[in-house]
Amino acid sequence: MDFSQINWLAVAVASIAGFVVGGVWFGPKTFYPIWWKLNGNEPTTDPGGTSVAVLFGSTYLATIAQAATVAIVIEVGSLADPSFGAWQGLAAGALLGAGIAAASSLSHRLFARHGFGVWIIEVGQDIVSLAVMGLIIGAWL
Repeated sequence: MDFSQINWLAVAVASIAGFVVGGVWFGPKTFYPIWWKLNGNEPTTDPGGTSVAVLFGSTYLATIAQAATVAIVIEVGSLADPSFGAWQGLAAGALLGAGIAAASSLSHRLFARHGFGVWIIEVGQDIVSLAVMGLIIGAWL
């Protein structure tokens, strides 16, 4: 694997897009209120703890790692199939979201007694974000 073949600008754009998808997904008018409640919190519960800078900074660093991983998978896929493009990237990202992110987090959520509702909301965002990242990276091959 030659990492110099990775389009790092595409990775940067994809990471921003994934971060934006997460922001919209967990926005106050979308899934955040129900996710918060399903986690056993009241609307007035103060999330406290971690500073906003650490919270969003760490989340964005994780999103960069996800985008880079998607790019590596797509690069390997493009070596096997030179016609690999945007739609295959979208499929690869969605597959990574469903097959890795969703599958690995299921037991974490169930053993933590958060149930399927929290899991569905969280992995829905993972699948959509990774699919968007794959679409962007695949389009820039």
